[in-house]
Amino acid sequence: MSNELQNIKNRFGIIGNFPALNRALEKSIQVAPTDISVLVIGESGVGKEFIPKIIHSESKRKHQPYIVVNCGAIPEGTIDSELFGHEKGAFTGATATRKGYFEVADGGTIFLDEVGELPLQTQVRLLRVLESGEFMKVGSSQVQKTNVRIVAATNVNMMKAIHDGRFREDLFYRLNTVQIDMPPLRERKGDIHLLFRKFAIDFAEKYRMPELELEPNAVHYIDNYSFPGNIRQLRNLVEQMTVVERNRNITAEKLAEYIPMETHLPMVVNNQSTPKQNDFGSEREIMYKILFDMRNDINDLKSLTSELIKNRGTGDLSNHEKNLINRIYTPESQPQINSGSLLYFENNNDAPTVQTPTIISSPEDSYEDFEDIEVEENRPESLSLQNNEKDLIIKALEKHKGRRNRAADELGISQRTLYRKIKQYNLED
Repeated sequence: MSNELQNIKNRFGIIGNFPALNRALEKSIQVAPTDISVLVIGESGVGKEFIPKIIHSESKRKHQPYIVVNCGAIPEGTIDSELFGHEKGAFTGATATRKGYFEVADGGTIFLDEVGELPLQTQVRLLRVLESGEFMKVGSSQVQKTNVRIVAATNVNMMKAIHDGRFREDLFYRLNTVQIDMPPLRERKGDIHLLFRKFAIDFAEKYRMPELELEPNAVHYIDNYSFPGNIRQLRNLVEQMTVVERNRNITAEKLAEYIPMETHLPMVVNNQSTPKQNDFGSEREIMYKILFDMRNDINDLKSLTSELIKNRGTGDLSNHEKNLINRIYTPESQPQINSGSLLYFENNNDAPTVQTPTIISSPEDSYEDFEDIEVEENRPESLSLQNNEKDLIIKALEKHKGRRNRAADELGISQRTLYRKIKQYNLED
């Protein structure tokens, strides 16, 4: 390792010797003397903010302003004003002219963190600054010049954002003149214990408490933990344990209480050895059952409509019609219809009430053109449904050893309907 690289690590408190980390730091030192745009790519919490600091400190702009802008933390309606400034009266609340970050940082460096969160309109303005160094304040028509070095960072998949129309492709390539990739902590296995010790020393000094130490099994544990929050998660873990734990020797079991190891167990799909209630073996059979229920309801509606048409809406309902109405419109827990009337529900409390239908007719009305609607049980398109319905009934009866009440509950039909189906398919013992 070169002395220059080691000096950079010492100055900025960077711990680790992982090759990808060293490569990212070396790239930063190489591009620092130039004004080239840099894009830092990496997951959240990997320490991307160190790269622009290194670039600025090693550049000829190191004595000029260095400004950090979190693009994801600024509301969309005000980000243009924050970046480029605004004139007095440009919008409600603009009581005075204000300089933006690009004007304040003239001659220095701007770090645009989470640049992937920029609105599209702001991306157009930023592209103009990168190409010509020109910008205009919000509410102004005067073009201003700025000389700013831009370093951007993001944790989003930029190519996917471009494909989804959330980020301009031309701006991406303009920012990505040099790309620096920061490795996630889970890949830096040899560095995790070093970072733990560094944070343990820092927080022991901060809180004036003894330093935490890891047992050998705990070192193995954290080296194999995925750390989805990366260095930020490790830092918070050490700080929390420094304050909470009384025993300063940390074991793997104690670490597991704070960061349980993820387990990826195989999922058992359609295990026939452990059947469950209302499990008919496959999704296909469940869909057939739903189709049977729908077909029965439609056939009952057809029959009811035909009977009402034949009665010319007189309200003098037969027992068959009453049974059909009760089956279609009345839950089993509610009182059954017992007179020539229709059941409907009020919207206020869904309580069942009875109202006699009002039918407007004239002597010229004729119902002779209506034909009786019959339930077509043997049409070709319904043969497969019938076969599957028969198979489902047989399975349910075999499963419950002929107990029709339990078989009916599993099939989701009444015992009366099940009895009718048994007779229809000649399933009598």
